[in-house]
Amino acid sequence: DPHEITNVLGKTGFNYILEASKGLPLDVYLMVPSCVPATPFDESGAEITHEDIAQLLAKPGVIGLAEMMNFPGVLDGSLDVLRKISTATDSKKVVDGHAPGLSGKELNAYIASGVRSDHECTTAEEAMEKISLGQWVMIREGTACKNLEALMPLFEKPYCDRCMLVTDDKHPGDLAKEGYEVTIFEAFHTAGGVLVYGIPEFRLPKTIVQKEIDKLSALGVTIMTNMVIGKVLSIDELIEDMGFDAVFIGSGAGLPSFMGIEGEALVGVYSANEYLTRINLMKSYIEEYDTPIKKSKSVAVVGGGNVAMDAARCAKRLGAENVYIVYRRSEAEMPARLEEIHHAKEEGILFHLLRNPVKILDDGNGKVAGIQCQVMELGEPDASGRRRPVPVENSEYVLDVDTVVMSIGTSPNPLIRSTTKGLETNKKGCFIVNEDTNQTTREGIYAGGDAVTGAATVILAMGAGKKAAQAIDDYLKQKNGKGR
Repeated sequence: DPHEITNVLGKTGFNYILEASKGLPLDVYLMVPSCVPATPFDESGAEITHEDIAQLLAKPGVIGLAEMMNFPGVLDGSLDVLRKISTATDSKKVVDGHAPGLSGKELNAYIASGVRSDHECTTAEEAMEKISLGQWVMIREGTACKNLEALMPLFEKPYCDRCMLVTDDKHPGDLAKEGYEVTIFEAFHTAGGVLVYGIPEFRLPKTIVQKEIDKLSALGVTIMTNMVIGKVLSIDELIEDMGFDAVFIGSGAGLPSFMGIEGEALVGVYSANEYLTRINLMKSYIEEYDTPIKKSKSVAVVGGGNVAMDAARCAKRLGAENVYIVYRRSEAEMPARLEEIHHAKEEGILFHLLRNPVKILDDGNGKVAGIQCQVMELGEPDASGRRRPVPVENSEYVLDVDTVVMSIGTSPNPLIRSTTKGLETNKKGCFIVNEDTNQTTREGIYAGGDAVTGAATVILAMGAGKKAAQAIDDYLKQKNGKGR
């Protein structure tokens, strides 16, 4: 499953691996990655549609559809997800799955869609249930959950005939297994980062993320919450006062951008980060939680990316009668994935395209009363390659809303760089690192993810963490054998 390279380069990356695997002393067969991009935050531009899957499955040496990780999409009846599965099954190809912890009716529904195997089981009992329902089970030493010993009963009859041994990559949590004392300093009161506060519950249930966090804790990793590094503690204090031998900075790019127009300080104006955090982390999707978020009648979400679609769909789920996407270019230029746009339209989100906000109106009491927009038309391409929006004279109008969500991009928070001497950044405020090791301009301090690249993808951030974990291991072994 050449998922990583396909997630970045699309069909080009897949075809490269297919060609590179020819003529080897070992026969190599490929599966087409089923979830490209893997998350709404992957913005490399690569996408594998069901039409692409049909083309790739027809190639010699391609034997099926790789692990269907989007099991929430299967259970929700996502048309895009089900088309991908049916494309493979109609071609008489194998469909592999990845649904850790799934059981009961939901597991039955997942299997009924056409998924014939599972890439990860958390317990022997879970694996036995999947086998009893006709699935093949892949047994491996889990990336985060080192549970191979717990799965040993599967090697006995009658289960072993439905099992296969597979391999996986190395996780930064393996540093704990190397004998290091690993501590995660989490700024929020709950661990999980953007997977918890940024991705809506309907897309990624928080119980799944919590299982992964629990696995880290089981490895002996200490997680300290409410620790805003640069404010509660500095990087230098971690090293000089607390005795840590190495530090990895994965603080992301969570500083929201605003337009600088009149009215952005009114009550009822949110950044998409704040809006989604209040909903996801503070659980406004559960009625019994008294979440501090405005109950809106009409919401305007400014922006055209995946995060804007998430914010709009969340607003609709919270009871807003009217939810508008206000975007200054046309739909063809929207950076959001086609699937996200399609889902938003299905749920009744209204699109005001070629419209640009120029002012947020005050109701006289410091609250949002509407948003004044100007009609735009497309001119020549700008530096991004997209056609530049040009204002149309005398075209302004007012959209009646009581809430405005700004979703026009983010950048790294300057807190850590402003409190840590010797950490160099580029003009965008991103840490400068060695590309081979992810070490910053200070020895023993490493960084990765959006804090280095700017707002990018979950996959790239994970890769940076793994690269840095290996570099930290090498650094500490060379320096003093072991460390924290």
